[in-house]
Amino acid sequence: MKQSRLDQLSDGIFAIVMTILVFEIRVPDFAGIISEQTLINSLIILLPLLLSYLLSFSLLFTYWRSHHIIASVLAKNIDVQFTNLSGIFLFLVALVPFSSHFLGKYIGSETAVIFFAINIILIGMTLYKMRQYAIKSETIENTPVTKIENEHANMHILFPVMSAMVAIIVAFYSTKIAVVLFTIAILFNLSKNGTKYIFYIIDMFRRKKIENTI
Repeated sequence: MKQSRLDQLSDGIFAIVMTILVFEIRVPDFAGIISEQTLINSLIILLPLLLSYLLSFSLLFTYWRSHHIIASVLAKNIDVQFTNLSGIFLFLVALVPFSSHFLGKYIGSETAVIFFAINIILIGMTLYKMRQYAIKSETIENTPVTKIENEHANMHILFPVMSAMVAIIVAFYSTKIAVVLFTIAILFNLSKNGTKYIFYIIDMFRRKKIENTI
């Protein structure tokens, strides 16, 4: 299969899924004359759905970018196993509108937060598996990457996964804090220097470990 075909499929699915997200936000219907305060109150009621839309759209954008880099930049060609992994990845991506709307409608529910978190975890782990396969597969020629580049790329994929895992635990105590963790993970992936700060801290521990062994 040509890479362009996979690119077209993923672009099409992401475009549809990201559009469907906003369809879940319904404009309130009222009969008769509507006051400004009523409209403001209706928007306040919609805030959880608007928040879930913002989180999910940003999340999907970062996953679309990561998938494109892996499938079209890192990998110079693809094989059947890679397309199968892409199929699983896109299947999980297509579930986001449901998990997002579920979270927005029941944002105070542990079940809704956990379901959304599991969706993020499965997408991230599948994307990580795709990247590892593209690098290690004997049938795929890939663009050489340094150890540092590889670590930073993996961190971009796995940070939201780790945040979602923590959010599942935190959800039993506070669903609001769990949603904040989702937000931090997305902002991290959107940030140009997110991994730089993380590895600055990691490298400090690495240096201390090396110093202790000498």
